[in-house]
Amino acid sequence: MSASLEITEALARAALERWALPVAGIAPIKVRENAVFRIDLQGGGRAVLRVHRHGYHTDPELESEFAWLSALQAAGVEVPRPIASREGRWFEVVACPGVEGTRQIDVFEWIDGQQLGSVESGVGTDPATVSAQYEQIGRLAARMHNLGSAWASPPGFRRHSWDTAGLVGEQPFWGRFWELEALTCGERDILCRARRAIAEDLGAYGTDADRYGLIHADLVPENVLVDGERLCVIDFDDAGFGWHLFELATSLYFIAADAVYPAARAALIRGYRRERPLSDEALARLPLFLAARGTTYLGWVHTRPGTETARELTPLLVERACAVAAEYLAER
Repeated sequence: MSASLEITEALARAALERWALPVAGIAPIKVRENAVFRIDLQGGGRAVLRVHRHGYHTDPELESEFAWLSALQAAGVEVPRPIASREGRWFEVVACPGVEGTRQIDVFEWIDGQQLGSVESGVGTDPATVSAQYEQIGRLAARMHNLGSAWASPPGFRRHSWDTAGLVGEQPFWGRFWELEALTCGERDILCRARRAIAEDLGAYGTDADRYGLIHADLVPENVLVDGERLCVIDFDDAGFGWHLFELATSLYFIAADAVYPAARAALIRGYRRERPLSDEALARLPLFLAARGTTYLGWVHTRPGTETARELTPLLVERACAVAAEYLAER
């Protein structure tokens, strides 16, 4: 275990004292931006503990995430169920020696299942299985968008925006992607041209309620748990305001070069349209949102130079972002 992981686990253990849980053990599941731990409970049960990255969300923004989760759950959308602390709070703010500042920590009920896939390995190769899964994802996305369009958020609700400024403005939410050091001159040129075109096309598309609202914003295969025929969307850390097509683009982005992509895309749209209208005219803008999504990942690695994740993923992310940007510009 690395020193940083040891410190983060110590923080998690200290935080667990604020929950009335019979803890038998703790083990890391994923330590990247947030640190996620499996909590083994006495008697055989499990829970999940999340240590948030420092400074990503204010307390009101995190409280808003829980408000959104509660609304989705009340509407019958299967999402992670939080476990309140001894004080009845959905998260606690905890400090620990060796950890910068304080950290927000929350605990959720355990959800059975396996990740649908990953950035590195994609999803399954059987078109029938992938189609069934992506049709469900489409339906889940549409149901979330339906609720986001109708829901009256509580006073003080705060989440970030995946809007034009957040995607391709002077200070994009995930970073100035065009400044990524790994880019060649040709790649930088493609991305700068795409940036200008994306800004223009997003402005023309607009932010009416039929196309823009609360979205999950990270509907990648890693954040979909599969348990038989049951799918559950997890990790609402990046949820905020954005275009519904950005949501669909995110779910397809990392399989766009795979053989199952046509079947997955068709199934996703079919499932979405079972729950919410989506015109062919709107769908024709999907390349715009694929290009916008690609730039965000380059901004992400640009702001994390030297990290193992950035070193491993940057070549793949640059190749894909430039490919979808070039396709978008060619079709525009």
